[in-house]
Amino acid sequence: MTTVEPVYIVDGARTPFIKAALKPNPLSAASLAVAAAGPLLLKQPFSPKDLGEVVVGCVAPAPDEVNIGRIIALRLGCGDYVPGWTVQRNCASGLQAIDSAYKDIALGRHDLVLAGGTESMSRTPLLLPDEMVSLIAEMRSGKSLVQKLRTLLKVRPYYFKPVISLLKALSDPVVNLSMGQTAEKLAYQFNITRNQADEFSLQSHTRALQGIKAGHFSEINPLFDFQGNDIEYDNGIRSDTTLEKLAKLKPVFDKPYGLVTAGNSSQVSDGAAFVILANEKAVERFHLPILGKIVKTTWSALDPSVMGLGPAYAIAKLLEQENLTLDDIDYFEINEAFAAQVLACLKALNSEEFCRQTLGLQEKVGQIPIDKLNVDGGAIAIGHPVGASGVRITLHLLKVMQRHHAKRGIASMCIGGGQGGAILLERVEG
Repeated sequence: MTTVEPVYIVDGARTPFIKAALKPNPLSAASLAVAAAGPLLLKQPFSPKDLGEVVVGCVAPAPDEVNIGRIIALRLGCGDYVPGWTVQRNCASGLQAIDSAYKDIALGRHDLVLAGGTESMSRTPLLLPDEMVSLIAEMRSGKSLVQKLRTLLKVRPYYFKPVISLLKALSDPVVNLSMGQTAEKLAYQFNITRNQADEFSLQSHTRALQGIKAGHFSEINPLFDFQGNDIEYDNGIRSDTTLEKLAKLKPVFDKPYGLVTAGNSSQVSDGAAFVILANEKAVERFHLPILGKIVKTTWSALDPSVMGLGPAYAIAKLLEQENLTLDDIDYFEINEAFAAQVLACLKALNSEEFCRQTLGLQEKVGQIPIDKLNVDGGAIAIGHPVGASGVRITLHLLKVMQRHHAKRGIASMCIGGGQGGAILLERVEG
């Protein structure tokens, strides 16, 4: 697609990411979205009704929040005449929302768009087994009380065993592997050790803590729940994490010999993140500041059993399309689904064999410097509310580029089902 005119990200905000507890958090996905986008819109020189559309990524909206994008638009005060819609691309749903908004502006459909992502993973429902659902349907269709009672006698105790929908969602139905098992496969393929995975996880927490102390998370709007409790920062970041503590955790997906643990995996979280996209006309009309320009978005696909390599595919494709090298990129954000998965991507991009045989390149892409990657921590410490993470990494990358006066950055993520997504951003001087 040829961009008719530049598309800018002018501002953004997010909630703290809340670690999912054993019970549903008080705020729904739509309420989290309003908590993120409401204050963001309040400080703008335009009205929510000036938006051309609202695009929201969400993997699992609640049954009473279907087409959550429209619900959020209405709750934000956009009025009856601003369209709102929802996109879903698994872990990259938020990034897809940005891409969809970007294309609509580039095509001249809108001047100003609110794009974001939200997820309340703690509220994913418990389901009944299929046998019980079928039995309930049979009982409801009974013509008489006797027929209904006869059907009821078919009930077995195991019919009441709940099905955890979140676990089903985190498994691939095509290759019959959980996301954690795909990470184990990558760890084996790229010779990643348990200690390397734990060291990467510790680094994520350490960098996030340092980022908080340095005031590097200005995009976070404090969150207040219905009980009046306030959360200022992501509450899954641990100041007491050590390598020794991480080493004591047992494997979750490949017992007892695997290396993927709860400590070196992303956290199941609730949260929301939003950005405002604009063309030059809107920037000039409302005198908007510019965080950065979207240069290109790229999507790739791969074997679902190694879905964690998605960023390697997407980053390589993006660099090739734009005739750039890693040296041209100042900072990177790669969503930390699993420590082993990110480390595998780094090894893959720096492997001559992988880049030639798998990616079809003439030479290896190269080594992403660790001091340019996820400089304020990642999802292992911060959390991974799947619908919101793509927006979080895009927005924070822009903040990092602004802080360091950097020119270019790439944000990328793996996607369940075997895909990868990446976005190339440029800081605009002046």
